[in-house]
Amino acid sequence: MNVNTNNLKIVLDGLMRRYQERVPDVQGVIQAMIAEGLISSAADIENDHIAFRTMGVPNLGIRSLEKIFLHFGYQRREPYYFPEKKLDAFWYAPPSPEFPRIFISELRVKELSGRAQEIIYSYTSEVTSDPVDAINLDDAAAVDRFLHSGLWKTPGWSDFQELTAESEYAAWVIYNRYYLNHFTVSVHNLKPGYDTMEGFNAFLERNGFVLNDAGGKIKTSPDGKLAQSSTIARMVNAHFADGVEHAIAGSYVEFAERKLLDPFLHLGKNEIRREHRREGFEAGNADKIFESTYSTQTKKLNQ
Repeated sequence: MNVNTNNLKIVLDGLMRRYQERVPDVQGVIQAMIAEGLISSAADIENDHIAFRTMGVPNLGIRSLEKIFLHFGYQRREPYYFPEKKLDAFWYAPPSPEFPRIFISELRVKELSGRAQEIIYSYTSEVTSDPVDAINLDDAAAVDRFLHSGLWKTPGWSDFQELTAESEYAAWVIYNRYYLNHFTVSVHNLKPGYDTMEGFNAFLERNGFVLNDAGGKIKTSPDGKLAQSSTIARMVNAHFADGVEHAIAGSYVEFAERKLLDPFLHLGKNEIRREHRREGFEAGNADKIFESTYSTQTKKLNQ
């Protein structure tokens, strides 16, 4: 498959530019990393993965959104299931190592209460065909516009509150649509003292960032090879359809350490490449990372 990597760069740059504008912690983390000599500019950050949240409803969800990234050469990998949060997910491997992995999750809407489904469908039923099918995927500007457009009307505050009571994930997606949920700083290739999750978390907290402690500040896979942490999403001022303005959870920044696989433990630092490290994701880690936008975590920013 002949992949236009220049178009992919345009789309990813558009995602990151708007994400940085909407998530103050992104610029804060970048500035702190520059101040302590970890990077010279944002372009030096190794982006482990970016993530999207979607709704499992007709014409939308994973099967729609993934078409964009499959077109750009991404390959679908393992599925994940989050029973408590009623979510399905897949991760996607990039066409070449300089690009981030992609993680797309989808709410199992049919498993929610009748009332929650009614609210969700009152918005998503406006989408009567798969919107990705109407895009020229070779037009990077058109893809960029789509990824930052609202596919349904802005919700009312009362609908948002009702959804929040049952599924904070559902409420987040109804308001934010498909905007990029987070990106992830890879820490394992940073300089010593910052190249482990323990060291990097210490750096973050020293600089005033508040970490999601659901399941512990460091979420570690059973094999010990993938460690992750994240900031808690800061509250942002949201404007609802009925004229109400209210603070709701925005997005967050994630951090990941991928350790060497056992056959490659002998490699010197200059010999290590991406394929020598732990690949994929871990449902147990991701389950707790999701909570970075949940009220059990966001309330800690105001204590």
